[in-house]
Amino acid sequence: MSVIHIENCVKQYGSVKALDNLSLTLDAGPPIALIGPNGAGKTTLFSILCGYLRVTRGSVSVLGEAPGSQSLVGRLSSMPQDARMDPHFTVGRQLTQYARLQGLSRSEAKRDVERVLSIVQLPDVASMRPEALSHGMRKRVSLAQALLGNPELILLDEPTAGIDPPNVKIIRDLVSELSAHMTFVVSSHNLDELERLCKTVVYLENGQLKQTGTVAASSAEDDATLTIRLASNTHDEAFEQLASNITGVESVVRLAQGDFRLVCDTPAELTPVDERLLAALRLADIPYRQLVRGRSLEDRLYGG
Repeated sequence: MSVIHIENCVKQYGSVKALDNLSLTLDAGPPIALIGPNGAGKTTLFSILCGYLRVTRGSVSVLGEAPGSQSLVGRLSSMPQDARMDPHFTVGRQLTQYARLQGLSRSEAKRDVERVLSIVQLPDVASMRPEALSHGMRKRVSLAQALLGNPELILLDEPTAGIDPPNVKIIRDLVSELSAHMTFVVSSHNLDELERLCKTVVYLENGQLKQTGTVAASSAEDDATLTIRLASNTHDEAFEQLASNITGVESVVRLAQGDFRLVCDTPAELTPVDERLLAALRLADIPYRQLVRGRSLEDRLYGG
């Protein structure tokens, strides 16, 4: 089922086109990554989908309805990047009010607030004011707000920006688990997180659709490629020499400090090279953060 359908959408401010003849269809399913540089049109697109902005021309439908339609209440929700809660009222009181705006009765709203706070692993913060919470906890409360009423489609704008790794993992795991019952579109500059979380990627640039496809999409070259990120760049030279001596490795390409791509002789060599590399890293006591089969999402999109 299509959750978002856009045809020839233009959003123009004077002579500037924030969205330029954008056409896109997204189906319900696993999380979808919306990426692109600053000014690409991501936030403008989210604002249009939520009904906050109107298109200059073109057509947009969300869950088969016009953006801002009353029929989308309770079916669509969003988590803005800079979401703020009123510091003068408790978390529980504010979430209850938001739930009432979704059409829930007072008793239903209170129960749903308890449910969503439990989901984000903050069941005891309802009586607290937002300023008493850490930044990571406030982000999770914002996610709880987006979950009120069990919407079908949730738009997340930079949900893990500026928070510590434990809170990032909690949010990532929650979105992954909940995606069995609802569709998430996640806009973020953190491509490592999106690569772990999302199946589909939509890449915007200058308001235009530049690329769409699966995160795991690979070419013949990718099939024989390993990408590794070391825990620090202090071992770069030692790693480069170590990797070059592993049987089955055709070349070692330094992408950036601490980041390398290993090209194997053939795709069939990938598994034995993977095993030999990990064994060699242990013996050399060289720690690593991430090992990916194929090129990373960042590498494929930006041509590293």
